Amino acid sequence: MTRDFPAGNYRFIPAVFQYSSGAAADSGFEIERVRFDRLVPLAEGFAEVAKYIQAAGRPLTSFCACELRSPAAFTEDGFRIFNEHYVKTLAQWGLFDGVINPVARSNVCPEIDPPAEPSFYAFSFTRPSQSAAPAFVIAGGAESRGGEGSYAERIVRYRDLSPEGIKEKVRFTTREMEARLGAFGSAWKDTTAVQAYTVHDFHPVVVDELVRRGAARSGLTWHFARPPVIDLEYEMDCRRVLRETVI
Repeated sequence: MTRDFPAGNYRFIPAVFQYSSGAAADSGFEIERVRFDRLVPLAEGFAEVAKYIQAAGRPLTSFCACELRSPAAFTEDGFRIFNEHYVKTLAQWGLFDGVINPVARSNVCPEIDPPAEPSFYAFSFTRPSQSAAPAFVIAGGAESRGGEGSYAERIVRYRDLSPEGIKEKVRFTTREMEARLGAFGSAWKDTTAVQAYTVHDFHPVVVDELVRRGAARSGLTWHFARPPVIDLEYEMDCRRVLRETVI
């Protein structure tokens, strides 16, 4: 279920052209996560990311994950157009070959005070380490089944915001995170951070669907934001990263 990306010193879970489902550092390497103190527009953000990675003595191919913020949820076509623009820089950096993309990603839309344009919130890259501890970033995932078909056909409980609908959306997404963790031989007990993104009240299901399953081992960070495509309502990501900083 995983594929090696030697140029970046990590392996990844293949997914779609715009991102992978997760990245994990190779033995002898760790992942550093860097969060911007303020949101940085996409083009400027890529420039800042390149400067930071190169100053650390690492190649741009060590870029393994990013967290973006967008003004509002996209239509299906709008999301495709954005992604086709986004991957151009990854291609220039030697990360995207036109088909396979090893870089994990989350891209969500703050409901209050959103950015004027798609922007960087955080990024991650690999660097050498003496630690034997695993390091990984699991990409954002929402309540959308894989496979062919439109989002309307694949969304769990499409447009159902009832308590049962929200519960099933959260349950599906939690299980998807567990499957991605499992691809790296990991589980919730290995995570150092878990994030949830929704504008809906999911607290009634937090205990059974998250806490009892171990997902809140290090707490749970809730961002009042929507997933990136219209009619998706709940998203999660998680990571095991021992080096984090804010710039």
